[in-house]
This record gives sequence, structure tokens and C-alpha cells, in this order.
Amino acid sequence: MNFTALDWAILLAVYLAMACGVLFLRPYMRGVADFLAAGRTAGRYMISVSQGVAALGAISVVGFLEQNYVAGFAFTWWGMSTAIVVLLITVTGFVIYRFRETRCLTLAEFFERRYSRRFRIFMGLLAFLSGIVNFGIFPAVGARFFIHYIGLPESLQLGPVAASTYPTVMALLLLTSLFFVFSGGQVAVIITDFVQGIFVNLVFLAIVLFLLSTVSWDQIFTALGTAPADASLVNPFRTSQVRDFNFWYFLIGTIGVVYVVMSWQGTQGYNASAESAHEAKMGAVLSNWRGMPQTLFLLIVPIVAYTVLHHADFSAESAAVSARIAAAESETIANQLRVPAVLTLLLPTGLLGAFAVVMLTAFISTHDTYLHSWGSIFVQDVVMPLRKEPFSPEAHMRALRISIVGVAVFIFLFSLLFRQSQYIFLFFAITGAIFAGGSGAVLIGGLYWKRGTTAAAWSAMITGSTIAVGGIVVHQLIDDFPINGQVFWGIAMAASTLVYIGVSLIGRRATFDLEDLLARGAEAGDPEPSRTGQPPTRGWRALGLGPNASRADRTIYLVTYVWIVGWTLVFAIGTAWNLTHEVSNADWERFWKFYVALQVFVTVVVIIWFTAGGLRDVKRMLARLAVARRDSSDDGWVER
Repeated sequence: MNFTALDWAILLAVYLAMACGVLFLRPYMRGVADFLAAGRTAGRYMISVSQGVAALGAISVVGFLEQNYVAGFAFTWWGMSTAIVVLLITVTGFVIYRFRETRCLTLAEFFERRYSRRFRIFMGLLAFLSGIVNFGIFPAVGARFFIHYIGLPESLQLGPVAASTYPTVMALLLLTSLFFVFSGGQVAVIITDFVQGIFVNLVFLAIVLFLLSTVSWDQIFTALGTAPADASLVNPFRTSQVRDFNFWYFLIGTIGVVYVVMSWQGTQGYNASAESAHEAKMGAVLSNWRGMPQTLFLLIVPIVAYTVLHHADFSAESAAVSARIAAAESETIANQLRVPAVLTLLLPTGLLGAFAVVMLTAFISTHDTYLHSWGSIFVQDVVMPLRKEPFSPEAHMRALRISIVGVAVFIFLFSLLFRQSQYIFLFFAITGAIFAGGSGAVLIGGLYWKRGTTAAAWSAMITGSTIAVGGIVVHQLIDDFPINGQVFWGIAMAASTLVYIGVSLIGRRATFDLEDLLARGAEAGDPEPSRTGQPPTRGWRALGLGPNASRADRTIYLVTYVWIVGWTLVFAIGTAWNLTHEVSNADWERFWKFYVALQVFVTVVVIIWFTAGGLRDVKRMLARLAVARRDSSDDGWVER
């Protein structure tokens, strides 16, 4: 057992506090729209922080630790060029703004309004199946982490019964997540996720500062220097022999950032929860900052772990880690456990328990969000369109809860039976591509192109999902198949886009009325007026600001532009210099020291900034929910 009494006390205290918080929020959930979209009352900071921690999750923490242990600092360099792409997406409100204008509760509801009811059912079913398969290994990875991190035995004595620890821990974690969803729907999910997100960021910062005070930079760079010459963990221009997490992984991911904006429906509740299209857009802009504490932690921790396992000063710790992961059932599982095993040796009492709390909150935030999303999507986009009339509010809530329980049962069984053969993120890429391989073309085309046709949408989705399913089958049959999940996703995106454009162009030349679908300026209470006939943007609007932007909005935009454009210039100049000059590892080491120091400073600022803004959003949200009048017809039903 790795935990002391203090560590257990910290873990249990936070667990009970979260449960009490959910019970406090229960009275605020009074209708279907509250359950599905928090009554559309969420502010920008709450959306940004909550969606960030929900997307992170315990499994993503393990996945990033696994990835950066292989890639080191080098992968961070290439990620700098992605930042400008993300900036352009968020400040323009690409996809996010137009989708919020439609007032659709789910993506497939939009597909019915834009294409057809049959296509909505197909997309809802495909999103649901892709989502629950992708979701299927979440409980397994989370349970394994807690078992090995805490040091639990293989079986637990529950009174007179001896129960296997692995399924018992999975069941306990899933039941907790179900409790969160059932008690308050998206209202409880989004508020508790916000609180958890702030706590996670504080612990991430504390762990980073502790590790950097425990392991010196000299030890870090000495250890990183033991990597092969063409698989450097310091110099991004010496990575030709890095397998899987290499340039192609990065390039496909960058394209995917644009292609799958809002396509992945694991956090679909957040897509509809903003109080207005403008707040949804500002939440997306703030996402350029909200992830900094997480990014810093997920970079430093695996690098420190690599140092412990490869530096002579830590030979005893390295031997202990090797002994702990030796019993792993496969190399894939060993890769997931390696970095957490290092943390159990380095973190002191108290901080060890605090990180367990981080992983618990990350597990719950992702699971309650995903259970809510996939269960809701099945009811909203598969069951409802097949009905001749809408549910009554009571029957609707009952159907949603039954569906959510069904998702929980499926992922529990899937985690018990599925054999993992790839890195976590490669599994995510290929299973997500069942839906996201074609959905980007269909969503972007449907929102921005009047010529996009229903036949093209069907063709693109069938193409993308077929490629992705083929990739999954191949990897189950052949362990070392040369084309990984990320590349299969890239192939699916390219093929689906070409098919969507081609079929639309050769089809009938009728156009779709997008202005009517987007209801420009028609939404009561939405401060965004219609933009039809407006003159070309100039001044602040040229930066992507809407006509109702406040002084604070302009400040956020300006600071975000300066930060992102600054790092983009660093990337561009640095790349050009490295391609024309020989840059030593010593130069790169000095750069990475400066980079980490700056990130630590900005992380402190971001935590204070987002905590203050988010608490204001929580107060406003609860005030609005307390007095809002519920509309029972606001349930996602589309009249024929």
C-alpha cells in the first residue's frame, strides 16, 4: 500500500465534498433542457474550464504521460504551430458560433434540420456506437491507475466475500459518475466539473514545482541525452526515428483540429449550454489559456519520470519501478503504468493523495460528461426521430436515465473483455474516426456551403466510418500493423472530404437556405443581431470580434493574439534557423529552461484569472436557473 492515513483522508474528504455538492445542485435541474444543456445559462469561464477538465479525464492524463514519455520536449515544439490554427478557429467562432445560432441540442438534431430525418438517425446511431467503443477502455485505464498508484491488492475482502479488485474499482467509479449525472444532469455536471477543474489546476502546478525542486535540470538533460541521436527528446529536428508520435502524427492532428471542431460529441452538452452564441465563442477563445496548467504538468511529469528511469542517480528508484510494472499483462499496459509508478516514489505524503484526488475528479468529470453525452445522443437522435410524437417530460427523463445506465453497463463489460494493443491516443484516433472521419466534412459543409447535399453527406459518412472500422479490425488481428490509428484517421478525413465535395458537385444544383436555419437575430435574449447586409469588418471586428464585444472582450482578444502570434513567430524563426544552421543540444536546453519558467509564471496568472471569472459565472448561472421559466417543448423534437 502506497497511501498513508493522510492521503486517504484527503481522497475521501474531497469525494464526500463532491457528492454533497451534487445534492445541493439537484433542485436547479427542473426540465429536459436543464438536463441536456444546463438551461443554456453557462458563462464563458465555466464552459472553458469545465469542458477542459471533462475532455482531459483520467485516461487522457495517462495517455499524455505515455505520449510525452516517448516524445519529450520535441513534440512541444511542433505543437507551437498548431496554436495559430486553434487561435484562428476560436476568434472567428468557426463552426461553434453558427451551431449555437441554430439552437440545436445535439449535433444530429442539426443534421436533421440541414439534411434529413433519416440522416439524423444514422448519424445519431453512428455517433453513439463510435462514442461508446471509444469510451469503452476509459474505466479499464482509470481502474488500473488507481490500483497501481494506491497499491491495492489483487482482491478486496468485503465482509465474508473476497472480490477481485479490478472490476470492483471500476464498478465503484462508474456508480459515482452515474450518481452525478442522475442527480443534476448537465447542471450538476458543468458546475462540479468547473470546481474540479480549478482544483486540478492547483494540484498540477504544485506537483510541477515540487518535481522541479527535486530533480535538477542537469539531471534532466543528462538523462534525455541518452536517447538515440535520431530520436531526440530535446531537439525536435532530430526525431526521424521516433515511432508513432512523430511528424506525421503531429501533421494529421493539426489538420484534425480544423476538421473536427465540434464534431466529437463526447462533450456535446457543453456545445448547447452557453447562454448565448457570443458566450460560446468567448469560451472557445479562452480555451487558448485554460489548458496551460495541464499542458505544463503533462510535459514536465513524464520528462522527470524519464530522468528517474535513465539517470544513474536514481538507479534504486528505476529498479523499483521496473519491479512494479513487471507483472503488467502486456507492454501496452506497462507503458500506461510506468510514469504513475515513478510518481508514487517521488511525491511526498499529502501531495500523493492530492494527485489521487486529481485523477478521481478527472475520472468522474469525464465519465459523467460522456455518460450524459452518449446516453442523451441515443435518446435524442436515435429513439426520438423514430417516434410519431414527442415524449412527455417525465417519460423523456426516464428514457434518458435508462439510456445512460445502458452506456455504463456496456463500457464496464467492454473494459473487462477488450484487448488493448495500441497507445491510448492511437486507439482514440481510430475509434473516434468511425464518426469524426466523415462528420467534419458533413458539419462544416452543412453550416457553410449551400450546395452541400444529403446524398453527399451519406456518402462521406459511409466512407469515413468504413475506413475507421477496417483499421480497428486490422489492429485486433495484427499487433504490429504498420499503419497506426492516427494515419487511419487522416485517410478517413481526406477521403470523406473529397467524397462530400464530389457528390455535391455532381448532384442537383439546388441550394439550401442557411439564413433560415441559423435564425440570424431571431433568438430571444441573444445579443447578436443579424449580420445580413453588414459592411465589411474593420477595426476590432477584423480580429473576429462581434458588434456587441465589451472592453474586456477586446482585451482578451488582444492578449490572446499577442501570445499566440508571438509563439508562432518563435516557431517560424526557430524552424528556419535550424534548417540553415547547426543548433546544439546545449542551445535547445537553454531554450526549454526559459520556456518552462515562462509557462510556470503564466500558469499562476491563468489559475487566478479563471477562478475569479468562473465563480462569477456560477453565481449568475444559479440565479438564472432559480427564476427561469421552463418550456416543456424545448426538448430537441423537430416537427415534421
